[in-house]
Amino acid sequence: MTKPPAPLASLLRLLPDRLHGQSLALLCNHLMKGQYLAGQLQELDGKRLCLHIRDTGNELVFAVRGGRLVRQPAKTAWDVRIGGRLEDFWLLATRQEDPDTLFFSRSLTIEGDTETGLYVKNFLDALEFDLDAHMMEVLGPRVSARAQKLARLTGVEQRLKRLLNQSQR
Repeated sequence: MTKPPAPLASLLRLLPDRLHGQSLALLCNHLMKGQYLAGQLQELDGKRLCLHIRDTGNELVFAVRGGRLVRQPAKTAWDVRIGGRLEDFWLLATRQEDPDTLFFSRSLTIEGDTETGLYVKNFLDALEFDLDAHMMEVLGPRVSARAQKLARLTGVEQRLKRLLNQSQR
């Protein structure tokens, strides 16, 4: 299993949480484009989620609005908080470890509204990235078809899918 890049912990400690929160919200919202599970975020509409990275001291709070993550100001009240070490969040994000294992081993913890926390855990567990659907949503049908053809011809498609499959194990 790979660990998070060493500079990541330093950046999390040095830069303000609002920068991390905004960056993470933008990244997640972009990656959810074209994904089947994006529609499932509607179930969390209005909920406030907090990620507490204990070893770096970060608390990132988001609200779910209209199927998107929106960064909230520091110290905003939350409905559910997921806490853990940076390494545990890294294992979750890179799909090197499944959410059930991380939660049941107490590497990641859930506080607050149990029903919302369980929904978030199940959402993370069911998440599988569909590269073709993402490209179609982001680039549109014509450009997506051309980009996919170019990716196949150059071998990039195979490498990307292999990388995605490895991170989803």
